[in-house]
Amino acid sequence: MREYALTFVIAVAVTYLLTPFVRRAAIAVGAVPPVRDRDVHTEPIPRMGGVAIYGGFAAAMLISAQLPHLQEVFRTDTAKIWSGLLLAGGLITVIGIIDDRWGMGPVPKLAGQTAAAGILVAQGVQLLWLPLPGMQLSLGPWLGAVLSVLLILVTINAVNFADGLDGLAAGIVAISAMAFFAYYYVAAVDRGFERQSYPAMIAIILVGVCIGFLLHNFNPARVFMGDTGSMLLGLLLASITISVTGLFLPDREAAAADGMSGFHALAAFLPVLLPLLVLALPLADLVLAVVRRTLAGKSPFAPDKKHLHHRLLELGHSHKRAVLLMYLWAAIIAFASVSLSVLNSPLMVLTVTVLVAACAVGLITLPRLRRRTLRRRAAELRAAGAEQAEGGTGS
Repeated sequence: MREYALTFVIAVAVTYLLTPFVRRAAIAVGAVPPVRDRDVHTEPIPRMGGVAIYGGFAAAMLISAQLPHLQEVFRTDTAKIWSGLLLAGGLITVIGIIDDRWGMGPVPKLAGQTAAAGILVAQGVQLLWLPLPGMQLSLGPWLGAVLSVLLILVTINAVNFADGLDGLAAGIVAISAMAFFAYYYVAAVDRGFERQSYPAMIAIILVGVCIGFLLHNFNPARVFMGDTGSMLLGLLLASITISVTGLFLPDREAAAADGMSGFHALAAFLPVLLPLLVLALPLADLVLAVVRRTLAGKSPFAPDKKHLHHRLLELGHSHKRAVLLMYLWAAIIAFASVSLSVLNSPLMVLTVTVLVAACAVGLITLPRLRRRTLRRRAAELRAAGAEQAEGGTGS
């Protein structure tokens, strides 16, 4: 665990220190787009912050490879995976730089994302099987490669779509990666597996680079990650999902003996479900946006101001509070899922989750309730004033 902690600190420090240099470089090359109608910020802010995220990831990975207790993580049979992450991450970063500075159409951008996903899959980050209820479905090399590329593309674009408020995408990805790390580490201890592994290493580095960047990106943001960062974070998050899937098959005999087979079976499905659950709000927002624009006769890519974060702002939440509420929902979903899969107290986990979720719903509706209260008081004061005026006239 100390090696993981050191890796985390390296990722935070390098990303944090690189970000001001990247911000100045973005200003120098003109990656400071004007404010658009749908934007929630009022002044132009430089993009390309993802370059610092890539630098922090690469530095943490290369330095960690020299630590004695972590050298096994970078052994020969996983070296291709690490080189694949560097190559695919480098390609997606270059694509993001081009998009943040000059702009790219959806088709060229999708082609670049597919190329990066192909590099990652070719280097060994590939689904080999999928856990299904009561069975384990083996995938052939071609089907596994296609499904892996599709999963990477969906995750990249979901994270990209979540990048609508200062610090939102980085915070949600950090929460998801931390949940993955907790899931892997607790399950590895429980099953007696190797605790130092590349999925856990990718997860802890991802948490570190997100937090290091958040120190510059939380509202009021001084720099945006842009597509450079959001696509890179999606790529790395997808690599964890694929790497962990199938590692922990449910021990059905042991689970049945404990009377909890339904809950412990969740451990096998969690890697596939977790990113979808954590990104459920952005994904739902994406689907609703496509349906909304299509029904209105517009292009699915046409911008508007009806996204989830816009609606939270319309309810009366401040920028920071809207982001923190979305963090809260992501944390509730992620850590409730992890707890259900690894703990022996499902009723307690569900009870705590329901209570926290109820508090979150209350926080979301609080501004609307406050406005209703203020309107009611104002109406009462106006009525009282009118009665006094009538009384004064009568006298």
